[in-house]
Amino acid sequence: MSDATPIAIVIRMACMRAEVAVRSGHAYVAVSRQDAPSADGELALTVSSPESVISAIAGHVDAQGELPAAVSVDGVSYRIDTPAAGTARLAGRIVIVTGSGQGFGKGIAEGLVAQGAHVVVADINAETGQAAVDAMCEQFGDRAAVFLPINVTSQESVVACVQATVDTFGGLDMLIANAGVLKAGGLDEITESDFDFVTSVNYKGYFLCAQAASAVMRQQHALNPDHLTDIIQMNSKSGLEGSKRNFAYAGSKFGGIGLTQSFALELITHGVKVNSICPGNFFDGPLWSDPERGLFVQYLNAGKVEGAKTVDDVRAFYMSKVPMGRGCTPADVVTAIRYLHEQSYETGQALPVSGGQTMLN
Repeated sequence: MSDATPIAIVIRMACMRAEVAVRSGHAYVAVSRQDAPSADGELALTVSSPESVISAIAGHVDAQGELPAAVSVDGVSYRIDTPAAGTARLAGRIVIVTGSGQGFGKGIAEGLVAQGAHVVVADINAETGQAAVDAMCEQFGDRAAVFLPINVTSQESVVACVQATVDTFGGLDMLIANAGVLKAGGLDEITESDFDFVTSVNYKGYFLCAQAASAVMRQQHALNPDHLTDIIQMNSKSGLEGSKRNFAYAGSKFGGIGLTQSFALELITHGVKVNSICPGNFFDGPLWSDPERGLFVQYLNAGKVEGAKTVDDVRAFYMSKVPMGRGCTPADVVTAIRYLHEQSYETGQALPVSGGQTMLN
């Protein structure tokens, strides 16, 4: 077997090749190594190449009309999980959402799980991340979500997270690069370390995650040229227009759109679509409403809103700027994610989801 491509990816792509998917009725599956062979329905192979695995699984489907329950290769058994029958829009998709242990990212992860995806909650905070996963699995089943630790500023950590995702589910269909930080303040206030922190998480972190995820996505496309995958960066309306006394954040988001456009041009030949989503403000989440570190408090202290004397003054100011009269929600963003995933003819875009507050020219 090829040293370059994990066997789980080979099995999964063999099951998802177009002609096999049509005959078996399953466009997406998950594949995971198991300690003991399945009691029945296991296809046992002794092979030396990905092509022989692909041929053997296609032959099984031709003969049996369905996918095997498991495949063993040289004595190692891999379970094949097929989505339950139904109408879930993202059934069987494997998705990493970085920074999804709480707040907006958690809401996105929950929305994707509800749509049938297998979600990796990837976060630097193990306590909140695992708690989020426990709640999702209780509602949607044990394979709905897993927690994996990640520090998006560390290449080693990012690569380990992506590899663990492949080990757990057999591949990767979508990366949601959501992890981000913000430090508000003017040129006379933001320190070099503040600036480096924001840039490292928001800009470098996106690069490292896209680099690691696209390596797996390239392998999948080489085995299954019909398979399209997605890298979606959670950007901001501040990536489309400047933000007063918030230059570190806005600059990192402007840069993120530059990465998105560049990655899109490079990766589309490998079946990888790359887009950004630019949400409006999630006023009810901890990023804005945390009483100690939220943006309402930061902006009040930084004097970003002239004349504001209370947090409520700051909130009212920002709410009044949205033509649709409310803040953005995770459900709004999940709808945008689903659109970008289902739209096969879109890459390199920055999609506003801001209630009309930011309009493209």
